[in-house]
Amino acid sequence: MPQILPLVAPGSPGAELVVGQDGGAAVRRTVLPGGVRVLTEHMPGLRSATVGAWVGVGSRDEMSGHFGSTHFLEHLLFKGTARRSAMDIAEAFDAVGGEANAATGKEHTCYYARVLDTDVPIAVDVIADMVTSARLDPDELETERGVILEELAMNDDDPSDVAHEQFATAVFGDTPLGRPIGGTPHAIRSVPRDAVWEHYREHYRPDTLVVTAAGGVDHDALCAQVADALAAGGWDLAAGAVPAPRRAVGERGAVSVGVELTVRRPTEQANVIVGGTCLNATDGRRFVLSVLSAALGGGMSSRLFQEIREKRGLAYSTYSYASGHAETGLFGLYAGCAPAKVDEVTELMVAELERMASEAMGAAELERSIGQLCGGLVLGMEDSGSRMSRLGKAELVHGELLDVDESLARIRAVTAREVQELAAELAAAPRSVVRVGPFGD
Repeated sequence: MPQILPLVAPGSPGAELVVGQDGGAAVRRTVLPGGVRVLTEHMPGLRSATVGAWVGVGSRDEMSGHFGSTHFLEHLLFKGTARRSAMDIAEAFDAVGGEANAATGKEHTCYYARVLDTDVPIAVDVIADMVTSARLDPDELETERGVILEELAMNDDDPSDVAHEQFATAVFGDTPLGRPIGGTPHAIRSVPRDAVWEHYREHYRPDTLVVTAAGGVDHDALCAQVADALAAGGWDLAAGAVPAPRRAVGERGAVSVGVELTVRRPTEQANVIVGGTCLNATDGRRFVLSVLSAALGGGMSSRLFQEIREKRGLAYSTYSYASGHAETGLFGLYAGCAPAKVDEVTELMVAELERMASEAMGAAELERSIGQLCGGLVLGMEDSGSRMSRLGKAELVHGELLDVDESLARIRAVTAREVQELAAELAAAPRSVVRVGPFGD
């Protein structure tokens, strides 16, 4: 039978939870002193493991004067601690053939490493040292300021990145969700070291930390390693402390008014995105949204691909996508095409969405879309990194962990009528359009 791990409310005492998963895997969750949450998924037969340290803070949580701090910290935590230099951190992972990286989002940040199962203690010790004891050395900060500015410049040279960043800003407007995750060049140049330090001290605490690991990992051993490493970093792991509450979830966020924006770039091809707000990350209809997006622009048999690329030859790349946040979400239809064809392609994308809203999907298309999602879900769970990430998002966002069978069951339960109703809701919502390319006035 499908199983669900109903994660206890973060503010409640840390009773340990255990549930079996597919393929003999087992998920365990423990709350350590200080309110630190540890979740593991043991995958029998795997000789590697991925360990991640999650902090429930993202770019949307930056106060005025701190803009860009979250992305800055993603870089600076690798630049040295009280015990290790930047070279020491790099050498620690290189010496065992490990891979270490970090990712910043709008609502969370994750530092992670993939190593051999025998080297999990090393990964835990180094990552915990980074999280608890970053020095944020002023000289290193100034050096990294230049690195981040180069990263932003690289992204600004990619018209597809520009289109997606500007689309989020167009839809969410002058709100925290509308700000770029990486910060703007102005914010990165302006934010002082003290502001980054304040952001770090405010948000990097035991009760906000979630440690997840998947692969060849022993839960009890990992809990002991995490507790020892955090204590060595000087964190107060007080008995009886509880985890910080999850981010408040509203029914819907501020309604977008619909914006049209043109960004001029001297490119051969234009990039266009059309869409608006959609479901939040915990909405029960997120499985319906996945089926809708798969049918509309999720593969070579999707409506956008067939109509725009195969039948008309107007684009090489076209797809749909969706992302969810605490109180709202983002839904977009993308295409890269000749600048002179932008209006035609935009009209075709909108027409396909409106057709889904007015006509129910046929049984074959529904079955094909569901099959695509089910296959992609199972294939995506074949590596420890995906499973580590799933644990972190379950704890920070959803409050429950579905095993693979339950996730497949929810996808297969989606009906054509549900897809049509959601398509109608999306088609009727205010629509934003962002174009990036060599357009004149």
